[in-house]
Amino acid sequence: MKKTHNKQPWPTKDAMIQVYENNLWGGEQHEFYSGLGSHDTEVVNTYINAVSAYLKELKTRPVVCDLGCGDFNVGKELVPFTKEYKAIDIVPDLITHNKKTFKTESVTFYTLNLAEDELPEGDCAIVRQVLQHLSNAEIQAIVEKLYRFKYVILTEHLPEGDFAPNIDIISGQGIRLEKNSGVDLLAAPFHFKVQEEKELLSIPSPGFKGRLVTTLYRVF
Repeated sequence: MKKTHNKQPWPTKDAMIQVYENNLWGGEQHEFYSGLGSHDTEVVNTYINAVSAYLKELKTRPVVCDLGCGDFNVGKELVPFTKEYKAIDIVPDLITHNKKTFKTESVTFYTLNLAEDELPEGDCAIVRQVLQHLSNAEIQAIVEKLYRFKYVILTEHLPEGDFAPNIDIISGQGIRLEKNSGVDLLAAPFHFKVQEEKELLSIPSPGFKGRLVTTLYRVF
């Protein structure tokens, strides 16, 4: 994949490497662990049921790009509903581990920076609890690449009730929930242009305040 020319020195890669090296999201018994949002049984099963139901509604099985696949505990359950699954993460050792652990012909793993690198081709992008960790500048760089997909399935950790969208943060240093904020791609400064917006799922976040909200965007 080609590098895009972006001069912004984002700290995301180092921050995510530290998360896995130091088990900052828990799961000390795991070599790599992407947190409760990827391992809580109720959260995972509810998400898989909602997203797989949508994927099955499509006329043809889609090529899915999982942008920020983490330890692949969730993504592996969606593979049967796709034609091809392209799983991407920024942490090299994590992707090496995933390649050894999940050996399926229809799955390809990539080590890429979502904001800086060219992304693989696909029909549907899954972005699950990724943007919440990133600065607005980094999110904007990713949003520009989402227009190449027909569908985007976005999951974000959002506050309960009304909140101020898209308050900026430093990448890798907490999430906007601490500022009573969350990512809304349709709001300023992103103004993501879509044909359709549909909430697929909204459930309480395990162990934390707020909700995990999964939204489908039909781009074109």
